[in-house]
Amino acid sequence: MLKIKDIIKEIERFAPLPLQESYDNSGVQAGDVNQVATAALICLDVTEEVIDEAIDTDCNLIISHHPLVFKPFKSLTGKTYIERCMIKACKHDLVIYSAHTNLDNAPDGVSFQLAELLGLQNVRILSPQKNSLLKLVTFVPSAYAETVRNALFTAGAGHIGNYDSCSFNLQGEGTFRAQEQTKPFVGEIGELHTEDEVRIETILPAFRKATVTRALLSVHPYEEPAFDLYPLQNDWSMAGSGVVGELPEKEDELSFLHRLKEILNVECIKHSPFTGKPIREVALCGGSGTFLIRDAIAYGADVFITGEAKYNDFYDVENQILLATVGHYESEICTKEIFYNIISKKFPTFAVHFSNVNSNPVNYL
Repeated sequence: MLKIKDIIKEIERFAPLPLQESYDNSGVQAGDVNQVATAALICLDVTEEVIDEAIDTDCNLIISHHPLVFKPFKSLTGKTYIERCMIKACKHDLVIYSAHTNLDNAPDGVSFQLAELLGLQNVRILSPQKNSLLKLVTFVPSAYAETVRNALFTAGAGHIGNYDSCSFNLQGEGTFRAQEQTKPFVGEIGELHTEDEVRIETILPAFRKATVTRALLSVHPYEEPAFDLYPLQNDWSMAGSGVVGELPEKEDELSFLHRLKEILNVECIKHSPFTGKPIREVALCGGSGTFLIRDAIAYGADVFITGEAKYNDFYDVENQILLATVGHYESEICTKEIFYNIISKKFPTFAVHFSNVNSNPVNYL
């Protein structure tokens, strides 16, 4: 029987929780993930109407982009919609799970989906995560090098950009003397032994340290394997905030904004004064992405698209870039498709429903 934790595991394989920002609260918001999954309801925000919809459609799993809970509770009395949602979810044995900034920062996450809708080419991360990588170095008998490498790659090491199974290997000699009460794989106790070894170097995300280390120790033939982990200051091009890409052909600013409005089906777009330059390089970030405006300008983008911006942000671009905001909700509505694709690809017969509740708190006259 398919359990809720199995579905969550698949979502977190796509968008690992360690990718979330420090202020965030992605993950399980309420409920027992060990129960059998009946069906899932996908939404952007969890509201009381969404809880009722899940109950009516026999869904015991609600998957949202925005977390229901950001601050810890001191009491649970139902005085806010958040508390009422939590109480009703617990009464009806519902699990609420959210993937927020971890989904924003993941490869092929929210901004990548927006870029695909716009038909952008050569899409890459605008602001890669920093100080998020480790280099692993270990020393293995030559005959076991392939086995160890494969175990490391399977555990999540060896990814550089769109390449996997990346490593550097150097042949050499290792020496050791086994002491009493040891069980050496090769050599004799009390005798200095020289072994042909391969030095294996590979790279891994820091959050996979425990998983990769366990994989190494599980297949390494030595009783006491030698390995080192070095922090790297490289940017991690596979994860981060926002994306940048190129249009197939240049467009004038007005035509581009009209096309953007039509693609996202938004009622209005707010934008800074036109720069008078054609649009080719496009930077964007779903949700609240104005912290990336400087990155977009430094990159040389012609337009930066995000969900919302402050009044002064439209001043601060100073004709260096066209700033366009489409609405926070509208810029992230594609998250429902991301969740659906993750689940249906792994569990094609499991029932997944899109919420019919429009949870956008912003209305237009």
